[in-house]
Amino acid sequence: MLSEKQDKLLRLKEDLRKGGGEKAIERQHERGKMTARERVTQLLDDKSFVETGLFVKHRSIDFGMDTKEAAGDGVVTGYGTIDGRLVCVAAQDFTVIGGSLGEMHADKIVAAQELAMKIGCPMIAINDSGGARIQEGVDSLAGYGRIFYNNTKASGVIPQISVIMGPCAGGAVYSPALTDFVFMVDHTSEMFITGPQVIKAVTGEEVSSQALGGAMTHNATSGVAHFRAADEAECLLQIKTLLSYLPQNNAEKVEIEEAFEDPNTLQEQLNALIPQDPRTPYDMKDLIMNLADGGTFFEVQALYAQNIITGFMRLNGESIGVIANQPRVMAGVLDINASDKASRFIRTCDAFNIPLLTLVDVPGFLPGTDQEYGGIIRHGAKMLFAYSEATVPKVTLITRKAYGGAYIGMCSKHLGGDIVLAWPDAEIAVMGAEGAANIIFSREIKAADKPDEKRAEKIAEYQDSMMNPYVAAARGYLDDVILPEETRQRLISSFDTLRGKRVESVSKKHGNIPL
Repeated sequence: MLSEKQDKLLRLKEDLRKGGGEKAIERQHERGKMTARERVTQLLDDKSFVETGLFVKHRSIDFGMDTKEAAGDGVVTGYGTIDGRLVCVAAQDFTVIGGSLGEMHADKIVAAQELAMKIGCPMIAINDSGGARIQEGVDSLAGYGRIFYNNTKASGVIPQISVIMGPCAGGAVYSPALTDFVFMVDHTSEMFITGPQVIKAVTGEEVSSQALGGAMTHNATSGVAHFRAADEAECLLQIKTLLSYLPQNNAEKVEIEEAFEDPNTLQEQLNALIPQDPRTPYDMKDLIMNLADGGTFFEVQALYAQNIITGFMRLNGESIGVIANQPRVMAGVLDINASDKASRFIRTCDAFNIPLLTLVDVPGFLPGTDQEYGGIIRHGAKMLFAYSEATVPKVTLITRKAYGGAYIGMCSKHLGGDIVLAWPDAEIAVMGAEGAANIIFSREIKAADKPDEKRAEKIAEYQDSMMNPYVAAARGYLDDVILPEETRQRLISSFDTLRGKRVESVSKKHGNIPL
């Protein structure tokens, strides 16, 4: 039998766990949203959640706050496990003062971040908030600043995951932007610096919240988000899947799972993947699915800069980060957005000891004034920097085209590619045969009686002599030219060989990536 004080404790905890009360919870459900505790319960393993800071209260007395109760000060924090792995969580509770962030609310999030850094586990922040608590003024801004500071300290040390499950506006958006991965949900997630009303007042533009900062906008247009889900349940499953490809922290490697497929099986279907016509596109995801264990590929930023593919797969049980040109979209050309997308993903994988596989079919960088004025030189340089800086095992396969600076940029031997392979169809050159022949043989073509025939002859001559992988292989820029059917076997062997790779780096504070 419990004592009176023990019974009081249980009743107090029960009341606090109700958040803003039954009516506020009903309104949350009517919006198609779970409560903060429901989200945490569904995300974590059954009965694993240990809550911290349940009794925390705000200290504000201005503007009527002295009479306002705020259970847990509007945020649920603690730790638990996902598939048996420890994680720290902070979930804003929209049922309590709209999940607004004040001094003590921020203190709880900061404490969860610091615990995650101390114990070396992923930090998951679920955002659902009206923004800064205006009644607390500069204290709320100071709270955001401390969260941003911890985001930066934790960057590259522990995986940081932001989940937008409601409004996230103003300064609040910078915490997700500083983290490794951002998840959003259709119709309920919103993220923007300034909302539709302010935009209308300042610029006269009329735009809805979803069009301005919804899941589709940030996944397909801005590139701020990495994953989009139809509902919250799907979003929470996506988070679990992502974590399965990541380590606990930067001092660990992802656990190698048991593989059930024979690594020596040849895949004859790959011999027919490349079309006979070099201008005919094909889907690079077909190759990725053939290479991946169980044909499973977890794509990152699937809707953004689709001319390049990024994501995770298992190869003979090992977690691998994949960067691949997509011939089906803009012929797989590199542009500003693709460069940014790839660079960020490369650095994320390198920070967390995830080996990199680069699949190359690239005609070059996208030409045009928009790209030049937008800084394609600077953005493209990010890829060069990211690949050169990465110390994880780097394996590259050239399937068809690799021209000019884009050949260099897609993890060539010259940027530190450890093992570089090519298929017999690979064309490695400064540019395509047509452009090269027009430059090299311009005088002969102009002087010929039949210039068109001469041009065709010289294009064929250049193609025969230079547009093959053997010139690069002869100079040691390729480690081998292989049959497509051997690809999975050779990639598994390559990553196995590189598992003990060590790199000694020059002592410096940090490099200066061209941002």
